[in-house]
Amino acid sequence: MTDNKVKTMVYVVLRILVVAVMIAQIFNHNWNNVFLCIMTLILFMVPTFIDKRLHIELPNTLEIIILIFIFAAEILGEIHEYYLIFPSWDMMLHTMNGFLCAGIGFSLIDILNESERFSIRLSPIFVALVSFCFSMTVGVLWEFFEFAMDYFMHTDMQKDTVLSSITSVLLHSGSENVPVTIPIESIVVNGESWDYGGYIDIGLYDTMTDLFVNFIGAVSFCMIGLFYIKGRGNGSFAMRFIPRRKLEPVEDEKENKECSVESKKIV
Repeated sequence: MTDNKVKTMVYVVLRILVVAVMIAQIFNHNWNNVFLCIMTLILFMVPTFIDKRLHIELPNTLEIIILIFIFAAEILGEIHEYYLIFPSWDMMLHTMNGFLCAGIGFSLIDILNESERFSIRLSPIFVALVSFCFSMTVGVLWEFFEFAMDYFMHTDMQKDTVLSSITSVLLHSGSENVPVTIPIESIVVNGESWDYGGYIDIGLYDTMTDLFVNFIGAVSFCMIGLFYIKGRGNGSFAMRFIPRRKLEPVEDEKENKECSVESKKIV
């Protein structure tokens, strides 16, 4: 009951903050940010849609983190420019994304494992592996989306990185396959000198860093999920991040009876 109150409070507070930001952006005639606010409000309804339409129960902790994640990415990151103010903001969100997506991927396989309609029971290691692959695939697809937006819409979702040196085999005077590293002291663009203190990388470092921290988040949850399956029912932490299929009333009653019988046996 307390968790439900916290979830409701977080949901209401975040919606109020988004609406307040949207009103401010309307007065500033910043329609791009107004669109982001509207999209954020729509994304806030996704957990409810999953719960009502797909009959998947999201743990309160997972739902709260998803709501905060959306707010942190769209409102704080894009509109309030936290991506520029805090260099590690993007890394934090991608790490969280890897962790959460691994939990979702984990639940997809675990639900099948627990279903009576499927006779196949997958090993804990295989479930963890599928969970990891699902998380990394989502991360890669997101990087594809960022690149596509930068290429076709001329945005800058893949933030640039200033490099003080560059290593390439093309810099070798003898045209040999030997990498040569040179320091970068100045940049000249269209005949004008740009004082950025190095070479401007156009997204490669950002993409690889995002995928690496996504990898860290995915591996972290997979390890937690692996121990959760091996000791089924003995860990409450993992359950806070794993969506579950809603039981029908008959199934729910059957499960409660089984739990009651097990309790009597233990006593």
